[in-house]
Amino acid sequence: MVGQHRVPALARESLTYYLRSGRLMDKPAALPDILAGRAGAFVSFKKGGQLRGCIGTFAPTRPTIAEEIIQNAVSAGTEDPRFPPIALSEVPELEISVDILAAPEPIAGIEALDPQKYGVIVRKGRRSGLLLPALAGVDTAAEQVAIAREKAGIAPEAAIDLYRFTVTRYK
Repeated sequence: MVGQHRVPALARESLTYYLRSGRLMDKPAALPDILAGRAGAFVSFKKGGQLRGCIGTFAPTRPTIAEEIIQNAVSAGTEDPRFPPIALSEVPELEISVDILAAPEPIAGIEALDPQKYGVIVRKGRRSGLLLPALAGVDTAAEQVAIAREKAGIAPEAAIDLYRFTVTRYK
């Protein structure tokens, strides 16, 4: 597979490989351009329309996007504390999306957000929370920021730094 369909396929291959072998797969030898750069990436698994795992990085931690996806697919499938680990038998049933993040930019307030277009990062000291854009049930910037605050354990009244980012979503 090449092009954009390669992105979710890589996440599926990575999780399958890990569940069979107990180790991370190597990055593919020939990387399409969309997987060769560096960026944060989130991998989301759904089963029957319900979230089954989602973990990612808002900034790059690996040499390539491919390696970011490989690591985050395994983490989303086996380490998301909200869900039991995904079993190998479940992998064929998974709906997979991968979000590749653009660099976050600081913003002055929620008026600069559009939850359908931008993801948000909230920060207070060492605490931070992130919410991806275009999530079902998140219709306003205020809801988006409130959820990100909750994820970070930041009180609703606390002063925060806000950042927004865009994603390229592959399904």
